[in-house]
Amino acid sequence: MADDDEINLDEGGAGSAPEKKRGIGGLLSGLLKWIIIGLAAIIVIVVVVVVTVKITSKNSTQVTAIPTSEEYVSGQREIYDWYTSLGIIQTTTCDDPPATVRVDVALAYKKDDKATSTEITQRTVELKAFLRRYFSGKTAAELRNTNNEDALENEIKNGINDKILSSSRIRDVVFQQKDVIEQN
Repeated sequence: MADDDEINLDEGGAGSAPEKKRGIGGLLSGLLKWIIIGLAAIIVIVVVVVVTVKITSKNSTQVTAIPTSEEYVSGQREIYDWYTSLGIIQTTTCDDPPATVRVDVALAYKKDDKATSTEITQRTVELKAFLRRYFSGKTAAELRNTNNEDALENEIKNGINDKILSSSRIRDVVFQQKDVIEQN
């Protein structure tokens, strides 16, 4: 019996390779191993992304407010007060023969701005003279063209703000009446 306890090398005893695991146990352990590796990879990736985002957000300046114009905040145009007391300005154009121009100009300024209203009232004579000179320097064709009206109003607004008003600004100019009368 002692001989039976001996290891038989010819029949695949201790010297032979161990048998591979077979069945559900082997498949389950292999699948579990790959699931753990996948979860570990996902955790490492998430940690790296979170740390990177925190580091980059600390070093960059955040924009807390975007400056916007009052006109765009409410989605509507600003409401103005209008100065309409200039009356009708009548002059002739620089054409040969000259045409007669009659305009009634309204000036817009910020609502409830008493300083601008006062300055416009004090400079009424200068405003009328400026408008008379402005229209005298234009041709009848320039003044009659309706597509040119916005450019004319903008030139007048800039001229008044730059040359006449000192402490205040007008916001808009509108022609309440604009007649160009050519002589035959």
